[in-house]
Amino acid sequence: MSENPDQATLRKASLKIAVRISAACAVLVLCLLAAAAIYLFNQAQHPSLPGPGESDSVYAYLDTKDLLKSMIVAGISGILLAGAIGWLSARSAIRPLGEALALQRRFVQDASHELRTPLAILDARVQLAQRDAPADSKTGEALARIRNDTATLTGIVNELLVAATGSPPDAAAEPSDLAKVAGAVVESLQQLAGEKDVRVTLTEKDRPFALIDNNGFRRALLALADNALAHTPAGGQVGITTAVLGNRAVVTVSDSGAGITGVDQTRIFDRFVRTHSPAGRNPETAMGQRSFGIGLALVREIITAARGTVEVERSGPRGTVMKITLPIAPKDAAPRDAAPKDAAPRDAAPKEATPGA
Repeated sequence: MSENPDQATLRKASLKIAVRISAACAVLVLCLLAAAAIYLFNQAQHPSLPGPGESDSVYAYLDTKDLLKSMIVAGISGILLAGAIGWLSARSAIRPLGEALALQRRFVQDASHELRTPLAILDARVQLAQRDAPADSKTGEALARIRNDTATLTGIVNELLVAATGSPPDAAAEPSDLAKVAGAVVESLQQLAGEKDVRVTLTEKDRPFALIDNNGFRRALLALADNALAHTPAGGQVGITTAVLGNRAVVTVSDSGAGITGVDQTRIFDRFVRTHSPAGRNPETAMGQRSFGIGLALVREIITAARGTVEVERSGPRGTVMKITLPIAPKDAAPRDAAPKDAAPRDAAPKEATPGA
């Protein structure tokens, strides 16, 4: 039976605390031994002999080497004892944290299991509805988008279940077509963009493939695009661009908002970081606060897990550009059903969201 990853982590933490306590005690003991040795050697070189009138006094003579050996043994024993006490104390102090982590994992596991069934039922009902709706009709297209969203939710639930069990995620079976995923993200944002009177475009300078899970990359790109859309005023534009620079795939998300203000741009990928903008500039932003929450932190985790990077390329009064960089997949690993690179023009016609009333 495999060891609970939480228990292994807590055991390592307890051992680390014990080692630190032992190291601190070792430094203290060494300092005391050094001071005692200097004092003893000084006394040995300048012995105090009894005077003529002190013949009746009693003097005890100690061997300096024996005394130093005894002090060293006592110091080592004290260091080992301090380490053992530190380890036991750390285990006792961390035990409530272990119980909290176990409770958290059980909650995520239970919630994931409970969500999988209704999602499967929802997917089945959408499939039944698709049978009665022509694929090229508005209803058929809407049902297809709903089914894609359901598949994304199912992927998220499965990832949560894997994370809760502590199992390592499976490597991507085949490269992801980043341009195809970007197109799906644009389609998903059409309704929201139309309601805000914001134009969403996709420009395919290249059609890169990268070794990253399709659902994971879609979640990351959708989070960036949704954040850009939330902070773009009416009449503005959000653009997604796919390109290849050297041996790296580059996907950028740009907006025409007011830019990032009130916080260091290098910190916006930290959890619960918020920035402030003038009140009333964006009706979607309550109290004039531009919130990043944990969405961008999750984006960084997804991209970093695929050996990529995500960063703010630039931000100012004319808007913000977020850049995702991923290693290009080897040519022999490209999916067999992938469209050839020359199938799409170098500057593909932008896919736009239709503005709503």
